[in-house]
Parts: sequence; C-alpha cells; structure tokens
Amino acid sequence: MARKRKWRYRVGGTLVIVSSLIFGLQSCYHKINHTVSTAPSISQQLGIGGTNSSSVSSSSSSNSSSTGTNDSVTLSNLNYVSGESAIVEVNNNQSTLDPNSWKTNKVIYSNLDSFNRTSSPNTGYLEKRNVANDSLRVRQTVKPTGWHSGMKNRTQVYNRGHLIAYSVSKGISINGNYDPSLQSGDQNNLKNLFTQTAFSNQELQTIYEQKVRDALRANKKVIYQAQAIFRGNELMARGVHLQAISTDGSLNFNVYIFNVQSGYQFDYATGSSKVDRSMTVPKPPSAPHFNN
Repeated sequence: MARKRKWRYRVGGTLVIVSSLIFGLQSCYHKINHTVSTAPSISQQLGIGGTNSSSVSSSSSSNSSSTGTNDSVTLSNLNYVSGESAIVEVNNNQSTLDPNSWKTNKVIYSNLDSFNRTSSPNTGYLEKRNVANDSLRVRQTVKPTGWHSGMKNRTQVYNRGHLIAYSVSKGISINGNYDPSLQSGDQNNLKNLFTQTAFSNQELQTIYEQKVRDALRANKKVIYQAQAIFRGNELMARGVHLQAISTDGSLNFNVYIFNVQSGYQFDYATGSSKVDRSMTVPKPPSAPHFNN
C-alpha cells in the first residue's frame, strides 16, 4: 500500500492541506521513462554488451573478396541509431587482408552488379607514387545508383563517394593498371563511385583515407579495400566497409561507416531523403571541419 504524506501550511489564516502520494509520483516517473525509444542500440544489434563502442567480428581470410562478402551480410542488416557513433569497428579493428598479397601496384575495380551498383569490394595495392595532386581534380558527372541532387534546402546532402579515394590513386588507369603518364587520381569511374552522404564522405571516410595517405607518404606499401554495403535490392548503400593494412603491419584498420547525416532520413531503396531534425550523427574528434 502506498504511503501517504501530509504537509500542513497556514496561508492567511487558511488551513491548506497538501497531500502527495509517493506511489503516484513513482507511477508518473515510469510513464515518462516508458516514452523513451526502445530501438535496439548498435551494440545490441551486434549482440555485444556495453554502449561505449561497437564491434562486429569477421572470420580472418587471405582472400580479400570473400572477406568483404562475408562481412556485407551482417553489416547490411545493421540499423543506425540516432545519437550513436556512425563508425563500427569490424573484427576488433583488425584487417583481414593478407599483407603478403601485395605484388604489384594496381587497383582491382570490381564489375557492377545486375543493378549497376558497386556492391563488390575494390582493392588497391598502393605505394607512394599513387598520392595524387588535389588540384588536378575535375567535376564528377556520372550518376551512381540512388543519386539525387547534391543540394537539398541549400545544404550539401549527397556526394559521389569514391571507394578507392582520388587522393591515393594517381597513375591508376580505369582498368586498374599503373600508367606513369596519368597524373591525376581516379575520376568519373562508375566502378569506383557510389551515392554517399556528404557527412559520411567528408567527415568520416576521410579519417581513414588520411591514414592511408600518411602511410604512403612514409613510403609504406598498403593494401586498401573499400566496399559499398547495400541491403537487398536497394539503390543507395547503407554504409561503406573500409579496411587497410601495410606490408609492415604499421597501418591496420577495419571499420564500417554508416551512410547517414544529421538532420536527414534516407529512403535507401531509392536514395531520396527528407528533413528529420531529430536525427543526430555525432562528429568524431578526429574528423576534419565539415563545410556544409
């Protein structure tokens, strides 16, 4: 039985009895808490405890293509939760690529799938000479699946996201071979572009592209793989899976980045978007300034 407390106050000679039911207050408290979203956190979706970090395991393999395929099934089923980190560590942030497979400077551009999507991984075997001069960039004009106008309400929402970054693909031909006569990085290559949010591209993926550039400038040989992750037959990727390893092991990462942006919800089946001010995507401390 709930306890009843009474407080008595005299105001202007009038007796006022104020009653408060503790049970009632507790009931109100529970009702308020019940309104909080019960959507499972990313950690819960992955079946791990804790809320400070997210991780998903993958079996180690020297075959980079099969590693990407195995990971894509799990990753494509993850749902981003507003307010949580948009970066998920895969395999405890350890690459499953084989550093001994670096033989010659090239990029393997996978063929588009039956929906014209870049759903298979692209893998670069890179070295210092592949660091490109940014001034040679040209405007991207191709339209990957799920593409919509880059601007929405005067805000940059969509980018044509590179899998193997322009900045680390100098001299690589559209066929993936090194050609010393080519001075720019990869551009307007449908096998290497996907519809990506401006935030995912400029704030998140660039963190890991910078790690690759730094390793190349330090004269490391690097294997770098990127795969756009699609769910079912959707035309816009749910995210991008990035991993890299240098032949000496000094560079080593393996992450999945959600294709999301604060203030917007996306229909991944078509790539269309709508304003949603409740959607928040935190920026990591290591992210560059986002000019939006």
